[in-house]
Amino acid sequence: MLKKVEKYLVSKIEEKGCIHIALIDPEKCNPEDSKYISKMIKEAGSSAIMVGGSTYFGEKLDEVIKGLKNGSDLPVIIFPGNVASISKYADAIWFLSVLNSLNPYYITGAQAMSARIIKSYNLEAIPLAYIIISPGGTAGFVSQANPIPVDKPEIIAMYALAAQYMGMRFVYIERGSGVSEPIPPIIVKKIREILDESHLIVGGGIKNKEQAKEIAKAGAEIIVTGTILENNIEMLKDIVDGIEEGVNAKTY
Repeated sequence: MLKKVEKYLVSKIEEKGCIHIALIDPEKCNPEDSKYISKMIKEAGSSAIMVGGSTYFGEKLDEVIKGLKNGSDLPVIIFPGNVASISKYADAIWFLSVLNSLNPYYITGAQAMSARIIKSYNLEAIPLAYIIISPGGTAGFVSQANPIPVDKPEIIAMYALAAQYMGMRFVYIERGSGVSEPIPPIIVKKIREILDESHLIVGGGIKNKEQAKEIAKAGAEIIVTGTILENNIEMLKDIVDGIEEGVNAKTY
């Protein structure tokens, strides 16, 4: 049985076809500003807020999350970079496994270390397979991933299908934060064709309306952007509009 936040996400995907989630790096967000940022994210049309960063260790995480929750009623989901980046003030946590890490710690070790903390905080844990595509960025370096070449869609699809068969209800493919180009829509399309149970999340390098439109059109169910919030939060509405246009342009 799906719990509250996961049920909400699935219902939004069913309603809209593809939704946007804003990613906040708490290292780059002042707690005093988080209430306003949350309000802006809600007004732009995002469906949820993710909080996390690959190098963040939680010094002000609680305060940022409390501010975000004061600014809107959007669910706040932790996107953990390490065991220290967990907060009891969030609504849920992506219980993620970096499937193509070369270090077992990032596949099952960190998960075992954090499980009791998550339970003690009564956080909703949502199973997520995290698959890092080249170049990989900071996330790939920190998690010791073996980034899958972007010109090998059959390998990416293989990992995504394996995630579904392992029971992970969400599959997140991304090239890394701040990369120059997003995952090509053709790869999104190939993965979406092979997944018939898990929901597909795409992130990394999505900087404008047209890119968001093409990735939504290709079959993404959740699109995540983060760097754009750091640079120009007003552009977020364009991204959300692009997602809506992409869903309406689907031909299947």
